[in-house]
Formats: sequence, C-alpha cells, structure tokens
Amino acid sequence: MKASGRSRAECSVTDFGRNDLEMRHTGSLKELSALVPNFYQPDYGSRMTSSIYVRGFGSRIDQPVVGLSIDEMPVMNKNSYDFDLFDIERVQVIRGAQGALYGRNTSGGAINVYTISPFTFQGKRLMLEYGNAGNLRIKASHYAKAGGNFGWSANLYYSHSDGFFKNLERGENCDGGDNLAMRLRFQWRASAGWSIDNTFSVGYTDEGGWAYRQQKGDTLLPVSYNDACSYRRFSISDGFVVKRYLDWATISSTTGYQYLSDRMRIDNDFLPLDYFSMGQYQQENAFTQEFVMRSEGGGAFSWLGGAFAFFKHVDMQAPVRFKQYGIDNLILKNANENWFSLIGKELSFRDDNFVIHDDFAIPTYGAAAYFQANYEVAGVKFSAGLRLDYEKSRMEYDSRALVHYRTGNNEAYSALPVNFAGKNSADALELLPSFSVSYSKAWGSVYASARKGFKAGGFNTQLFSDILQNKMTYALIGANNEADASSTVYKPETNWTFEFGTRLLPLNDGSLEISAALFYIDCRNQQLTVFPKGMSTGRMMSNAGKSFSYGAETAVKYTVSRFTLDASYGYSHAEFKEYKSGSIDYSGNMLPLAPRETVSANISYNIPVSSKFARRMQLNVGWTGVGRIYWNEENTLSQAFYGLWSASLNWEKDSFGLSLWGKNLLDEQYNTFYFRSIGNSFFAQGKPLQFGISLNVNL
Repeated sequence: MKASGRSRAECSVTDFGRNDLEMRHTGSLKELSALVPNFYQPDYGSRMTSSIYVRGFGSRIDQPVVGLSIDEMPVMNKNSYDFDLFDIERVQVIRGAQGALYGRNTSGGAINVYTISPFTFQGKRLMLEYGNAGNLRIKASHYAKAGGNFGWSANLYYSHSDGFFKNLERGENCDGGDNLAMRLRFQWRASAGWSIDNTFSVGYTDEGGWAYRQQKGDTLLPVSYNDACSYRRFSISDGFVVKRYLDWATISSTTGYQYLSDRMRIDNDFLPLDYFSMGQYQQENAFTQEFVMRSEGGGAFSWLGGAFAFFKHVDMQAPVRFKQYGIDNLILKNANENWFSLIGKELSFRDDNFVIHDDFAIPTYGAAAYFQANYEVAGVKFSAGLRLDYEKSRMEYDSRALVHYRTGNNEAYSALPVNFAGKNSADALELLPSFSVSYSKAWGSVYASARKGFKAGGFNTQLFSDILQNKMTYALIGANNEADASSTVYKPETNWTFEFGTRLLPLNDGSLEISAALFYIDCRNQQLTVFPKGMSTGRMMSNAGKSFSYGAETAVKYTVSRFTLDASYGYSHAEFKEYKSGSIDYSGNMLPLAPRETVSANISYNIPVSSKFARRMQLNVGWTGVGRIYWNEENTLSQAFYGLWSASLNWEKDSFGLSLWGKNLLDEQYNTFYFRSIGNSFFAQGKPLQFGISLNVNL
C-alpha cells in the first residue's frame, strides 16, 4: 500500500483507476459488485443500509466485514459507506482478512479510496449528467499548485433523482432524493523531507427509499404503504496526515475527526395499514489517531509498525409509534385471547396511538499496536505480522412508554407507565497474527498466506421495543417481568483466512495480466441478522457457532490492438458448520444474503476516428452476473442467478468529453433483499433500466 504507508502483503487485490471508474460511470461502491470477484454490495433501498458481502460473509446491520478508508482516514460508521464517487483517482478493494495491518472490522477485507491530488492534476473539471427518472449529477472542481511544493483543490457535487419505484398507497415515488457534497484538500511538500495533507469534506443526503414489496403466495405486490419513509444524513470529516521521510524510515501520523447526524423515518410494517412506524435519530462524534513507521533503504529485511486508537460516542433515539391497527392486532388481540378472556373481561386502550421511546448513549473506544517483518532472499519473501487489538463499548439505555387502559366498559381508564433502563457493556481483546510467503520473478508471483480477522461485537438496539412490549403485557395482567438486557449483546466475530494465489504476466509486453486465488475461511461466532418468527416487530444480530467458506476467484485483463478485455469470476461455498436457533438446526445450510457466484466481462474498443473529429472515441460493453443468493437460513427462498448488461459510448475532443451510457439495458427483474416483519414477507427489487448522457470538461 504505497499510498498509505502499509506494506502490501500478498493477498487478492483489485484496483480501479480514474479512467476505469469514469468510463464505466461508476457512481458508488455498490457498482463495483461482481466487477470485483466475490464482492457484493447490494442496493437495499437506502444509503443508510450499506451492507457488504465478501467471499460469502457479510452483515445486514451494524458492524461491516470490510474496513473503508478515504485518503488514508478510516470511516468509522457504516452509515457513511454509501456515498457518491466523484473525482476519484483510485479505488482499491482488498479481499481476505486484513486484521493485522488494518485492524477494526476488516475480517473480510479493506477498501481504500483515494481522491485526485492537486499534484497529479491542475485545472478545472466540470461535469453535467442527466438520465431517465430525473437523474441529475453536477460537479465542479478546481485543482491548483503554488510553486512546486503546495497544492490545493476544491470540489462541489450535487445529484438528484426522482426515483424509480412508485408507492401506490401514497401516489408518489418513494426512492427519490438529493445529495450534496463539498471537499477541500491542501497538500504541502515541505523541504527537509516533510509532507502535510489535509482533506476536509461535508456531505448532505435527503432521500426516500425502502421500495419493499409484499409477497402474497408466488406474487410480489406493488409497493404500497401509508407512512412516508425518508433518510437524511449530514456528515463532516477531516483527515490530517503528516509524513516525515528519513533515509532509513518513513514516519506518518494520521489524525481524523468525523461527525455524523442522520435521521431515519420508516413505515415498519410496509403495509397500507396503521400498524406502527419508527424513527431513528443519531449523532456520532468519532476521533482516530494512527502512527505508522516503515523501513526504507532496501535490503533483505524490511519492517512496518504502528499504533492506532479511536473513540466514538453515539447518541441515538429510536421511537416506535404504535397506531390503532397495530394496538388492536399486536397487543390487545393477544392479551384478550390469551389472558382476559379467562376472566370474562376485555382489555381496551384509551389512546389510538402511543410511543415507545428508546434512547441510547453508546461510547466506544479501542487501541491497537501492530508490527510486520519481511525477509526476502532469491525472490522468496517471508512475512509475519501481529496485532494486539482491544475494544470496549458501553450502552446506556432508557426505554419507556405510557398507555391508559381499562378491563371493563364501566371502569375508568388507568395510567400504565412502563420503564426499562440500565447499562450494559462489552469488550474484546484480540491477538491477530498473519503469515505469508511469496515467490516473485519477471513472469509474476505466487503466494500463500494465513491471516486472522476480527469484527467487533455490539448491541441489538432494535430489540428494546419488543422487550418493552413484553413488559407491558405482563404489567397489564398484574405480573412482574424481570427483563434482561443480556440478549441485546452480541459477540465479536473472528475468522482465519487461508489463501493460495498467483499473479501472472505471461507476455513480455505486459498486455496480458492474470490473477487467481483459492481460499478457505474458518469463522467462529458469525454475526447474523435474525428476523424473529411470528408477529414480532424487531430484528436482531445473533451469533452462529461455526461456519466456513471455500472458493476460487480469477481475473484477466488482455489488451490487443484497439481492444481491451476485462473479465473476472468468483465462487464461494459458504456454509453453516454448527448453528442451532432454538430447536432448529441449520448446520449444513448455505449462509444467507451473499451470492455463490459473481461474474463480469467488459470489452472496450477504441474506435478509429480522425483526429479532427476526436482525440479518442471508445465503446464499452459490459455484463455482470450474480447468484444464487439464499434469503433465509432455511434455504427455502432464493434469488436465481441473473445478469445485467451495460454500455457506454465515449467521445473526447480537446478539453471536452461526451458520453451516452446505459445500465441494466435489458431491464432485468431481480431482487436484492428479503425480510419478514409481523408475519409478512417482503422483497426489495433491483433498479430497472437506466440511461443518460454526460458532458465532461477538463480545462
């Protein structure tokens, strides 16, 4: 990792340069799905839900399996993982456990995003794009150097969409929205071997989402729910990197601050009925500090060491509002049929709605120290690394509700306050080793590695609404329910990744590049999102006992004459080794939500044209395939393998560029997510045909 001060350990890596990203109109990390073998980031209906799956493992909610950094600064909240890519120099996707060097939540890999530096480009970059469904993108950037050692850049970005999916109940599209971003970067390459790099960014998102369709038998009904859904996110980040270059070592310090304030409002039943709705209001402040030192000067022995620390504090409110239909069918019906019918009375509420207030304060901090040593002789390189990682989090919770009830028509209504408050904590101390050996020659390299990965545990905040409902039910019949918050804690997930791979350059001119890898992953305490049975309203993260994944991946790039072919294939067989939930044994079943196969192929052709007409004219045709995806632990529901076609025609002349592009050209119908709520099944559908035109100006 030459840009980040990391030693590039032997592992599976896919890089996308600026030209690749812009020619393919890659608007977000989600659009790298399947282009990277065994990498899948589906569109679950909102930017808040940024789930990523790698080699069969992933997480629907809470902690991700992949760490993300932007210009060397780690992103601490997965709610910020889904953002628009603009003026990006390079995206690097590393697969396999990276815990020894990258640490927190990199059990599946790491994504490194690098923005354009004012030292590599000077001038203005303008972009205007318009597509179907009212999709609009506007970008304006300026890059400049003052002398030879100071550079700065300023970027403004705006996007809008009318949305693709209509909510029939409300008579409006539910998934449109607006995004605004600003970025300022200052770089100073001082004399005497110093450099300073500071990137400051602000982002704002205001969108709808959650175009979920109810399943009735074998039919998916249109999107139809009565409460508006929306997501707003405001974020600020600043990364300050100082490097000192010595003859024998490079020393770097990366200081980061991130602020996130977001608000989600959602119709939790996704039906045209007054069951219940939910809000989530979150504010997070996060601080990170990392020091890295690596050896310089060549020689057979090299090393890298560092220390990392972070602190973040989340204040969150998650009120759940029960409405008349939900009160009647989720609370009163159950109570009257099972309890009050025995005494010949009927329970009723005075209120046609009430709120369960769930408030949380969650501080988390962690620290780590790591070291990696490398020894190379006669083309053979041995590497060994070790990281000691400690993390602790605490949750203060206050869940409460107030209802007015009576058990007979002649009785007066009585107030029933229900409260559940307290504290809980969790910590983890992990030792994360890594080992690799590689052999390199002019024709390429082969390597073998073993690495341990670690994904932090956490708290099931979405369970508190169900806990308070149970306390309310017991209180109504005069019984005491000693609720226990221990079920809200889930344990860290760990794994060992064993990998054997190769990178080949079989032709002397470098026109053919081939990479391939075989892997096996042994996972303990895998974190799974569980949707409770029956009429429950919540969801929770649970730990499976043991699971594993094995598979293969390969990528080929070949350039001949005016043609360039990029192709990749990934296969992963991810299975529960030991997992029992209640009386049900899922051992031997496939892991849900991650695809078994990913396939991609892209052909670029530089069309021969007169220099008077164009500097370059390029046609790109691409195809990606994903599947099969099992939706539940029972493996009774699945999404079959599907493929999506894309194409673009790009024209460049002097400072101007024009592009006609399309995605999902055959308007393939496919699903990206499945879940259950209060006994009903829902699916999220993938985006339909998209097409548009882009104008780019580089001055």
